[in-house]
Amino acid sequence: MTGPDARGEAESPPVPTLLAGLAAAGSAGMLAGAFAFQHLGGLAPCEMCLWQRWPHALGIALGVLLLVPFLRESRILRLLGLVSMLVGAGIALMHTGVERGWWEGPTECSGGPGGDLSADQLLDAIRAAPMVRCDEVAWSMMGLSMASWNGIASVALALFWAASLRRS
Repeated sequence: MTGPDARGEAESPPVPTLLAGLAAAGSAGMLAGAFAFQHLGGLAPCEMCLWQRWPHALGIALGVLLLVPFLRESRILRLLGLVSMLVGAGIALMHTGVERGWWEGPTECSGGPGGDLSADQLLDAIRAAPMVRCDEVAWSMMGLSMASWNGIASVALALFWAASLRRS
């Protein structure tokens, strides 16, 4: 709230602030869902799944910063929110392409070479760290994987951030 108006009633925040807040809340929902699938549903994330969480974490942080009164009108923070969701959509598209076999994923997702490790060290490392492949779909709904749904949600949240850039 921005404070009381002439009638003593609390003013509503400006529309751009509300839109940015909705975008940040959407990112919070996306992260909550990801953690629920991981910790309650037992679906361990792959490397690219973890990458997709960072833009949402940034979106939440930017939304919190926009609650600070002197930052509330910051167009730079809103632009960063838009960029973070577009980056998130790009990562999701890249992950979807890996899942569908359109291109190869990074070596972190497919168990690439072990570098300077001996055979015994490599075997110990493999046994110690569960490998979750980026090219395997762990969950899908209506034919779309979690990565695909994240891409759709990221584009939708980018639209909220973009709308928050417009002057009220």
